[in-house]
Amino acid sequence: MRMAKTLQRSLEQAHCEFDIVAHPHSASSLETARAAGIPAERVAKSVILDDRHGHYLMAVVPASQNLDLGKVRGAEEWQLTNESTIAGLFTDCERGAVPALSEPYGMNMVVDPLLTRQQDIYLEAGDHKSLVHMRMDQFLKLVPSAEVREVCR
Repeated sequence: MRMAKTLQRSLEQAHCEFDIVAHPHSASSLETARAAGIPAERVAKSVILDDRHGHYLMAVVPASQNLDLGKVRGAEEWQLTNESTIAGLFTDCERGAVPALSEPYGMNMVVDPLLTRQQDIYLEAGDHKSLVHMRMDQFLKLVPSAEVREVCR
């Protein structure tokens, strides 16, 4: 188990209560939910978007859902960010294991209310074998500037 240093520091600074859930190696958020025996609607899936001008946005949806880019778009024309760029933004994380935490990585965040209605949440810890589990109020304390609005299909 290797928690991303940025995530660990943020959890400590926000004085969040959490625990770590180990699971077999998984390659996607949905597979992680299955491997860990957790309902997919409680696992946060981070999708990184960019506007082609160096601005990034993290959209967070339940692992059971897909992001609807049309609902994200507003004044900005967001697109999916390529994997090599994501790896450069999240240098303390394994590729594809991005925690649902945007501010310390220099980006804004939008969270779908399907996720915030859950009692608790699981997010990638920065590797493919562990999750951070916390109550929803603790998660919202961790991401105080996150915008909550519908972005799922």
